[in-house]
Amino acid sequence: MVRRDVVKKLLVLFVVCAVVGGGVVPPAWAGGRAGPDVEPVATWNGLALEAVRAIRASDADAARSYAMVNAAMYDAVNGIAVQSDGRDRAHLLTSPDGAPRRGDRQAAAVAAAHAVLSGLYPDRSARFDEQLAADLGKLGDGPSVSAGRAWGQAVGAHVIDVRDGDGSRPVETQPGGTGPGVFPAAWSGVQYRAMVPFGIADGGRYVAPGPPALGSLDYAAAFAEVKLVGDARIADPAKLAHYQYWSLPAGSAQPPGEWLKIALEVAAKRSLSDQARLAALLSVALADVSISTVRTKFVHRHWRPETAIQQADTDGNPHTEKDTGWKARAGSAGSSPEYISGHSSFSAAGAAVLAGFFCADRVPFSHVTDSAPIDPSTGEPMKRTFASFSGAAADAGRSRVVGGSHFQFSNEAGLAMGRSLAAEILAKKLLYTTGPTHHGECPL
Repeated sequence: MVRRDVVKKLLVLFVVCAVVGGGVVPPAWAGGRAGPDVEPVATWNGLALEAVRAIRASDADAARSYAMVNAAMYDAVNGIAVQSDGRDRAHLLTSPDGAPRRGDRQAAAVAAAHAVLSGLYPDRSARFDEQLAADLGKLGDGPSVSAGRAWGQAVGAHVIDVRDGDGSRPVETQPGGTGPGVFPAAWSGVQYRAMVPFGIADGGRYVAPGPPALGSLDYAAAFAEVKLVGDARIADPAKLAHYQYWSLPAGSAQPPGEWLKIALEVAAKRSLSDQARLAALLSVALADVSISTVRTKFVHRHWRPETAIQQADTDGNPHTEKDTGWKARAGSAGSSPEYISGHSSFSAAGAAVLAGFFCADRVPFSHVTDSAPIDPSTGEPMKRTFASFSGAAADAGRSRVVGGSHFQFSNEAGLAMGRSLAAEILAKKLLYTTGPTHHGECPL
């Protein structure tokens, strides 16, 4: 409650300052000035990625962190833009009211990100303090930088405050189940099924309908496929490399972070406003799809292929056959229920946001993931080239089948979930509040 009061006072102070200082503004306060580019979005997302790797965060934890950092940077930059540019674009968590009209937008972005990351990862605050000092040192200490920094700090503190108590804590666990078709192990992180969304209206809207019945022909077909292509005993270096490339386990940036990396690469030459808006749209969609993904897993509790194949004599399907020696190419059965594939839902959401922002899906790019295996021909981590965002998402989803971690129906359901959820974000978030509007750069 004390922190909330402090945040409110900071934001009220900015409203007062904006009203009092709304007249003649000295040239030194030029918020859009030419000068050093400290690349706030790339730099501070890089620090967020580092933190997620260091603490071995889960995919849902990581997605929430990325969303908070990028919501803060977007709202900090957008607040100043609204006051100075004369056209109002919707905010995410912090109203632009009271933003300094001539505040430095880079200073606002770095200060906002610093406040959020310091709040999320206090043990790493020295690293964040060091980067903030370096960025502000390059920007100088003029009145526009001071105003931008103060505004960004207030926005970052507000984001931390708003997301406090959002349902992401305390950690909850679903006990293991018994019987045919049921995931047998306990798994943690299920509180995310009820987290307050960042951008969508209802986290339950996108819960997938469920896997095919165990006795069905559709189930038997998917069973036969993964039993063959995901079998660890059948050597296939290409399939193993495909799986590893997208595996992104604990200690990596996780699937949400990988799509954030892709976004930063393809948008590297865009303006600060564009980068901040894209990163916010993307990370909010990824955080919200974690809600629907966890809720779907929690509701359906479907067994993984390894368990299903080893215990196929219990599924009641005459077209499946058990193999007690079967092991997934991935090296483990999987730590959460099988339906749906989270890699698929995250990837489809990420790809859809990128395609929506750029008004084109067919944007070719090459990328190296955190878990990319070494390419024997180069001795370097494997780089894969994709013709489109959706192609990369399909590749990521399919990797879960060839790794023996998921059935194809779970991949397909995850891809559909991600696309649908992203469509809501793109249709409703970060648009201009009046006149022709779009979140990205489509012709109007």
